[in-house]
Parts: sequence; C-alpha cells; structure tokens
Amino acid sequence: MDLQIDGNVALTTASSSGLGFASAQALVREGVNVVINGRDEDRLADAAADLRAEAAGDATVHPVQGDLTDPDDIQRLVDETLEEFGRLDHLVTSAGGPPSGPFLETDDEDWENAYELLVMSVVRLTRAAADPLQEGDGGTIVNITSRSVKEAIDGLVLSNSVRMSVIGLEKTLSQELAPDVRANAVLPGPHETSRIEDLVNAAVERGEYDSYEEGLQEWANNPLDRIGDPIELGNTVAFLSSPKSGFITGQSVVIDGGAGNANL
Repeated sequence: MDLQIDGNVALTTASSSGLGFASAQALVREGVNVVINGRDEDRLADAAADLRAEAAGDATVHPVQGDLTDPDDIQRLVDETLEEFGRLDHLVTSAGGPPSGPFLETDDEDWENAYELLVMSVVRLTRAAADPLQEGDGGTIVNITSRSVKEAIDGLVLSNSVRMSVIGLEKTLSQELAPDVRANAVLPGPHETSRIEDLVNAAVERGEYDSYEEGLQEWANNPLDRIGDPIELGNTVAFLSSPKSGFITGQSVVIDGGAGNANL
C-alpha cells in the first residue's frame, strides 16, 4: 500500500533505538525525510546510518542529539528540522520508560522526573511544532505511550499514572488543532526491542532460562503467542501519519497482540 507520504518530513523522538527507531524506519521506507533524536551521539549516528540504508527514493535522515527533558534541546530539535527541510508534516513522540517499582518505593523526585520525561517532553514538542504542522496539507501527531494507560501493570506505578496525561493531551489536541492536524496515540505491549533483548539475555545468564528463545516466550503472554516485532508498531505509526488514515483522530490504538482484557 502506498501511504502517499513520500517527500514529507517527520520528526521522531527517542529514535536511536527501540520503538522510536522502528517508527522512523517505517516512515523512511515510505520515502519520508526523517529527523531522529537521541541522547547518545554515537548510537544516534549508527541509527542514522542504518536508516539511510533503508531509505526509499530521495528520503534523507537527519540526526539531532538532545535530551527530551531539556526545553532548549527540544526547541533546537524543532528548529533544526525546519532549517534542514523547511517544513514539518509529522511529529512522532516517544521516550524511555520511567523506573519500575511499587508506589511506596517512589519519592517526589521520581514522580517529577517521570512527568518531565513522559509528559512535558510531549507538551513542549507539540507547542514548538504546532505552527509548522498546521501550515501543511494535513499534519499529524502520533504519541507512543504504553498499554499501561489502558490497564495498569503491576510494579509500574509511574508509567500507569503519568502516561495517562499524554492521552488526555492527545485527545484535546485532536480537537483544538483540527481540522489541520490529526492526533492519535499508540499503546504498545511488549516488543522485541534492545531493552527486552538485554533483559532476556541477563535472565539467561542468571540461569533462569536455558535459551534466549525460551526467555523471550515468557513475554508472549497474548492470544497470538508471540512478542511483537517493533516494525509492526512502526508500520502502524506510519499509517496513522498518512492520508490513508485520514478519518482517524483522537484515538488510542493498543498494539499488544490482544493481551489486554478491556472491552474498549
């Protein structure tokens, strides 16, 4: 399917690895010019090289190093996108997850850090990107959050609580920025990212599993009996960024292999 976004410009955050990278990968395969972001300059350069090898047509990849908890870095990220390409059509927000743990083991600093990373990064990015997104022929925002906003996950009180704010923001933006900009969210369950790979390999080294495949299967607690491939989420992000999804806005799409039990 041609998503009809060839030549567009997308800004994807936390995209040197994981689901942010997969989103950039899906977009660049569609011929989209992609700005990627990460804190580690070497990892970011490697990601840019990998994406350039997959770029369709004349699509280019522009890496911008920066910390999503730094307001100045966020503004520079948007400014460099506009300087490089002269436009911005799609914003894809992603960020690393906050520390796990139960409520009584968290303090004020944990909550403040989680809010800065997960919520204020999206607030500041959207504020900086709103004007250029509205100037195009159909801007889009896709927020990558977590299935924890649909059903609370044991031991993830920060993610369960704080990520809900992003959904409230996304729904509000879908109304306030309409009809020029559509805003949606994706709520992933476990996908085989480098983080999951590291966790499984560490468990194998501790003797908890006999093999990587056995350890990975423990994450596949869903009707499809497998863990997600990151590009599957990336393809959904690309679809939501395209005219093919033109009548979808203000929605939260769960991508978890059917693991959740919520009716809606």
